[in-house]
Amino acid sequence: MKLEPFNQAPVAEAKKLIAHCVAIPAWQQALVAARPFSSLTALLETGDRLAAAWDAQALNKALSAHPRIGEKAQGSGKEAELSRGEQSSVNAEDTALKQALKAGNAAYEQRFGRVFLIRAKGRSGEEMLAELLRRLANDPQQEQQEALGQLREITLLRLKETFA
Repeated sequence: MKLEPFNQAPVAEAKKLIAHCVAIPAWQQALVAARPFSSLTALLETGDRLAAAWDAQALNKALSAHPRIGEKAQGSGKEAELSRGEQSSVNAEDTALKQALKAGNAAYEQRFGRVFLIRAKGRSGEEMLAELLRRLANDPQQEQQEALGQLREITLLRLKETFA
C-alpha cells in the first residue's frame, strides 16, 4: 500500500488498514491521529514511539490475537494469515520439535500466565525453541519487557511490510 492513501483515508478506514499490525486499538487510533506522514521512516518512528508506551495490559490485549509458537493461527483474517506466514519456518513434519515447542509453551504459560511471544519471521523453529527455553529463566518483570520488545518488533515489521 502507498502512504498517501493511508494519509487521506477516513479514520475508520485508516484504522482497518493497520489493524493487522497489532490488536491494540489505542495504538491504532493514536497512529491514525498522527497522520499525515511524510515518509515510511516517519510512520515507523511514530509507530515505535507509540509502542514504547505499552504496558502489561496492552501486552495481554495484543496476545489475544497471537497463536502459540508452533501452532497455526485460526481464521481467515489478515492477522491470522500473517501469523501463519511468520511461523512457516516451524517444520510441521519435525515431531520432536513440535513436541518440544508444545512442552515449552505449556511451561511458559504456567510460569508467566500468558502465551509465549516472539518475532518468528526470520527465525527457525529451533531458534524459537532456544529463545523460549532461555526466557523461562527470566523473572516476571524481565519477561514482560522481553515480550513487549518482541511485540514491538512484530508490529513494526508488519507496519513496514504494509507500506513497503
